[in-house]
Amino acid sequence: MMIENDDAGGRKDHPMSLNSPIPAPAAAGPTSFLSRLQVTHLAPGLALSAGLVAIAYLLRTVLNVPALSPLVVAIFLGMAFHNFIGTPKRAVPGVKFAMRRVLRGAIVLLGLQLTFTQVRTVGLDGMAIVIITLVSTFFVTRWLGRRIGVEAGLSELIAAGTSICGASAVIATNTVTRASDEDVAYAVACVTVFGSLSMFLYPVLAPLTGFDAHAYGLWAGASIHEIAQVVAAAFQGGQSAGEFGTIAKLNRVILLAPLVLALGFAAARKARASGHGGKVEAPPVPWFILGFLAMIVVNSFGLVPASVTSTVAPITTMLLAVALAAMGLETDVRKLKARGWRPLALGTASWLFISALSFGLIWLSPRLFG
Repeated sequence: MMIENDDAGGRKDHPMSLNSPIPAPAAAGPTSFLSRLQVTHLAPGLALSAGLVAIAYLLRTVLNVPALSPLVVAIFLGMAFHNFIGTPKRAVPGVKFAMRRVLRGAIVLLGLQLTFTQVRTVGLDGMAIVIITLVSTFFVTRWLGRRIGVEAGLSELIAAGTSICGASAVIATNTVTRASDEDVAYAVACVTVFGSLSMFLYPVLAPLTGFDAHAYGLWAGASIHEIAQVVAAAFQGGQSAGEFGTIAKLNRVILLAPLVLALGFAAARKARASGHGGKVEAPPVPWFILGFLAMIVVNSFGLVPASVTSTVAPITTMLLAVALAAMGLETDVRKLKARGWRPLALGTASWLFISALSFGLIWLSPRLFG
């Protein structure tokens, strides 16, 4: 098209005719420029998140506390930086990229630390606890939201974020809930803050619960909001607890698609009943879950050398720490105050409910499931 315009502007007087060879750099230029532009666009946020992770590792080394998880320290540093200094606007694209793409890529790599033998250890009783906790938390949160006067859309977002997988569930649910941007931001801040509190508190409470490694991992996986927060909290109980908690959490995440589909159909039915019609959007495909499962398959059949998996393991931890630092950089505690006490009370009640219910079910599980 551009060549035709040049031709129309006077082909005879132009030094380059249609038959003239086009230099290779000119053809590759736009792609190279866009690639450089994208890297430049993301670099500040990624550098800031990585810098906070470096500080987290440095603190663990200086304090000589091996049990101090860089994942926990990273999100704490991110939250402190954002709320006391402020995340620069130019860093926001890279921070969002780390929260989404880096986090999901790290989850895929996490599959190389697991095998099907470990996945089966969750068992039917563990899956039953996960499902009961998820469904109960979602509907109780929606019911309580109506009772205390929180908008239906915001209640639904908080319910999904608390019961399934934090910010990802909030964003996915909003494809059918269609709440305001302010409600989405509030729900994301809410589930991130309360999930972070669980991440800090669960390892402290673990010795008081009397749970073994599997029970503690299941408690973390069945109730903490974000995947990275589960990983940070569960691995504080040891390798076995971390792996068990991660698998339990991924089982929750898998249930995101059917939940969003159900909400979409319900919204469409309600719209048709009111005479406005309705369109159900397909739920976001959790590709990172498929990648996670694929890595488990690869690792289960021994297709990856042990030397590779041992090298990937610390890289995975670093990537998760970068994602958590970015999550902290997007968490504005002040947003929890801006909407008044009702949504904050709902988020608090939902957090306490999912923590207590999952704890109770795990404690009762020998009686419930034989």
